[in-house]
Amino acid sequence: MTPYYEYRHVVGFEETNLVGNVYYVNYLRWQGRCRELFLRDHAPEVLAELRADLKLFTLRVDCEFVAEASAFDELAIRMRLAELTQTQLELAFDYLRVGADGEQLIARGRQRVACMRGPNGQTVPDRVPAALVRALRPYGASLDVRAAA
Repeated sequence: MTPYYEYRHVVGFEETNLVGNVYYVNYLRWQGRCRELFLRDHAPEVLAELRADLKLFTLRVDCEFVAEASAFDELAIRMRLAELTQTQLELAFDYLRVGADGEQLIARGRQRVACMRGPNGQTVPDRVPAALVRALRPYGASLDVRAAA
């Protein structure tokens, strides 16, 4: 099994709907939060590039729901590298409810990201930064991440 980067989250009331389950848009927010924390923890050089002219454009995002989550559920959002090309990457996410009786898969998601550079309105595709490739390498063990480096 490919290792994963994990973000832990406890669901709050503000993330639920009138019925009491998690409102769907929060799953997408958690994907973004997981990705951001990964950059902070494993690729701080990329954060510096983002402050310059690197842009990470989210091209596609999806989430397939398997079970409901509610307020005060503890979740583990696990991110893995699913695909890496010269200018894009795809991340896979598993959402698990964590409790005393173990873990239950509640959703799966994906996110396609393109690396771009240049001023707003004039961005062009660019290679995935080497620091990001190095940081993602352990989380995509089944992929040949050297080819994109």
